[in-house]
Amino acid sequence: MGERPEGPGQGGAEDGTAWSGRAGAQAFAAVDAATDRLLGYPFVFRELSRRIGAGEVLVDYGCGPGKVADEAARRLGARVLGVDTSPEMLALARGSATAVAEYHLVENGRASGLADGCADAVMCNHVLASLPAEEAVLEVFTEIRRLLRPDAPFVLLSTDPACSGTEYASLRIGDPGEVYGPGDELTVRLRRTDGSWQEARNHAWPVGVLPALLERAGFRDVVQHRPTVEEALTVADAGFATGRAWSAERARPPLVITTALATPAPLT
Repeated sequence: MGERPEGPGQGGAEDGTAWSGRAGAQAFAAVDAATDRLLGYPFVFRELSRRIGAGEVLVDYGCGPGKVADEAARRLGARVLGVDTSPEMLALARGSATAVAEYHLVENGRASGLADGCADAVMCNHVLASLPAEEAVLEVFTEIRRLLRPDAPFVLLSTDPACSGTEYASLRIGDPGEVYGPGDELTVRLRRTDGSWQEARNHAWPVGVLPALLERAGFRDVVQHRPTVEEALTVADAGFATGRAWSAERARPPLVITTALATPAPLT
């Protein structure tokens, strides 16, 4: 999904089960995501604005209920295609994200109806935490590489599990004092828009393992950046950025932007 640390059609509802079915999709859409709106999505949009122009094709891989895809379409002027593994998420997105051009279901690891090299850029926000094994991560990266034209950019937003146990404005990743390796299960607490909290079962993907996996899937020139609150004051919405203290986000920023370029030809 494109909003939080759970990936396409995955995550947790009130009881920590998957974001499946209509109720799960609606619960996911009610996540507040304040920390992401400060340190995540504005920086994803900034990277994309540097690399694609109006009218070019942007795929949101794991678009969830479509909020981020919709904002990207409006901000960038791009033709945004949303893809997700959950039919219920796509149904919700079709009813709310009016600026998104098309939606496609991911079936058996492949985005239906999308040709090789159809995208001028791909963004992927918080999808990895739904994936339990390296093979699953590589499958997602390889499908994203298939969608991209040669030398096109991929922008990936992920939560760093090394920041476990810290209470952020809208989430807590894992438990205090725990160290998580690749694919390890962890629990994420997410704040809803009504101020209540819910828990979701996720998987840890330390940001340091991502460059090698991207290279194996057919990417090059991998760069990682950890946005800070100080940067966000000039990148995010000014009123939103200055409206809270963001104490934990200042002390230990939890989000990382990873960018990469597609190799000249997909790996076979």
